[in-house]
Amino acid sequence: MVTLSLGARDAVARVVDPEMPMLTLDDLGVIRSVSEQDDGVTVTITPTYSGCPAIEEMRADITRALADAGYGPIEVRTVFSPAWSTDWISESGRRKLADAGVAPPGRATPRAAGPIPLTLDPPATVVRCPQCGSPATEELSRFGPTACTALRRCTACREPFEHMKEI
Repeated sequence: MVTLSLGARDAVARVVDPEMPMLTLDDLGVIRSVSEQDDGVTVTITPTYSGCPAIEEMRADITRALADAGYGPIEVRTVFSPAWSTDWISESGRRKLADAGVAPPGRATPRAAGPIPLTLDPPATVVRCPQCGSPATEELSRFGPTACTALRRCTACREPFEHMKEI
């Protein structure tokens, strides 16, 4: 008999995001549920977007963390509805992003049901510099090292930084 040192939820909560290692999957709001049954553990996740290239790594890391904590069998389920939103990032996760020099996202605008209008203009959000706090920043590229970030520069302190886009 294996003595379980961590609860399943606690073990999963410690899994680090493969693309943004300053955050856990729990900080990001990717972990939807962790359910312990007599016959194992089921974890339900929602990736940040449906084509997320890190989904297999997330599943493997969750499985490894639970196995290391003495759990098994383990099932990791992926659900896409409702779609993940940056609003699911915890306050702790937002602080960790800022501490790592990544401007956290603002709150996503609620969307009405039905077709989503296509706009070609960049979003008119104020993004504060994570270094000096100035709101005077400019977008350099709508896409950064990951699909969920944009590259920006502060016009006050001149430091470049990433901004996690609101989704």
